[in-house]
Amino acid sequence: MKDQRKVLFLIIIAALGYFVDIYDLVLFGVVKAESLATIMPDATNELRASTGKFLFNIQMLGMLIGGLLWGVLGDKKGRLKVLFGSILLYSVANIANAFVTDIPSYIVIRLIAGIGLAGELGAGITLISELMPKETRGYGTMIVVTFGALGAVTASLVGAEGQFVGAFIYHLSGWRPENWQVVYLIGGAMGLLLLLMRVGALESGFFKQMDSDPSIQKGQLRLIFGNRNNLVKYLHCISIGIPIWYTVGLLVMNSADNFGPWLGVYDISNGKAVMYCYLGLSAGDLLAGFLSQWLKSRKKVVRLYLLFSLVVTVLFLGVFHQYNITDSTYYFLCFLLGSGTGYWAIFVTIAAEQFGTNIRSTAANTIPNFVRGSVNLIVLLFSTLVSLQVNDGVSAMIVGFIFIVLALFSLSQLKETFGKDLNFFEVS
Repeated sequence: MKDQRKVLFLIIIAALGYFVDIYDLVLFGVVKAESLATIMPDATNELRASTGKFLFNIQMLGMLIGGLLWGVLGDKKGRLKVLFGSILLYSVANIANAFVTDIPSYIVIRLIAGIGLAGELGAGITLISELMPKETRGYGTMIVVTFGALGAVTASLVGAEGQFVGAFIYHLSGWRPENWQVVYLIGGAMGLLLLLMRVGALESGFFKQMDSDPSIQKGQLRLIFGNRNNLVKYLHCISIGIPIWYTVGLLVMNSADNFGPWLGVYDISNGKAVMYCYLGLSAGDLLAGFLSQWLKSRKKVVRLYLLFSLVVTVLFLGVFHQYNITDSTYYFLCFLLGSGTGYWAIFVTIAAEQFGTNIRSTAANTIPNFVRGSVNLIVLLFSTLVSLQVNDGVSAMIVGFIFIVLALFSLSQLKETFGKDLNFFEVS
């Protein structure tokens, strides 16, 4: 009973950690224009836009580096240390971000923030997968991602109403921060507050057992990249997650510039589009968790969600393009698009369940971050098609069709992992 309470406590910490993680991941997109207007007051809109894209790419580079770093550390030093180390790093980076005054500093801090953001989800999912009973661990990961996704909603709301907190800070200190600074400060404060809850959190028994045996190879990348079967599984796991970031990173985050105008709606806010998308993702993850437990299958649920995403993408880019829709209809479509990406929790759980204890953290940390990093490839393919005089809607539909079909193929190549015993090791 005592251990059950500690597992529940860990789920709460992981859920709150992922909440802050997603808050920070999304908030840069919410406040980048405002922050760059302050830091680059004399720059053109085109220069600010290109700088914003560059900073986002730097953040994603940090997440790729961090995925490898935290993943290996999680297998060598423990899942719990990675969980709290990553939270500490991105919380401090958030606070520092509120005080940047030049672009070089902004670049360095977004890189550090990206490294920090890369570790929390994989460590949390690995811990929960190894601590909960194999028949019910899907509920734990469902809670983490369902609640965590609401961090994006909070980022959008705080980004729009941060002046109230700014007024409170001014009342206390006499310093009046701008709205974008408030948003960063809140993110950092939430993370540091979360670290105060760490006392009594439970480390994975599987890791403790492994750590006591010096003969077991821990966190060795060659166990993945030097083993053909593991490498193929690894690439398939990445493939099934890419449609999620196709939806979020291309369709939703480019609403104001590309897809709002494509549907004839010109007053769309990227922040609101992201908020409705993540509301859908949160609802989708909640439903996916229950469906997975009911069907006793991860793969069946992911297949359903991929097919639903394909249908909604066709509606969004093809069917509704022919009608004069309102902004409310557009945001509802963003909600539906987000709902189709609601297999994120199951996707990360599948990644953790595919590999042995000695490289599980490495897989669970790197795979989601390679998926997030795939947004650069997605945008590159989209931009290439647009440069060939293919319109925005058709270009995006071609890219989406490629990655959704590829994900369905990869899903068919992976073994079902529902109820799988995770107490095993990989050998070279």
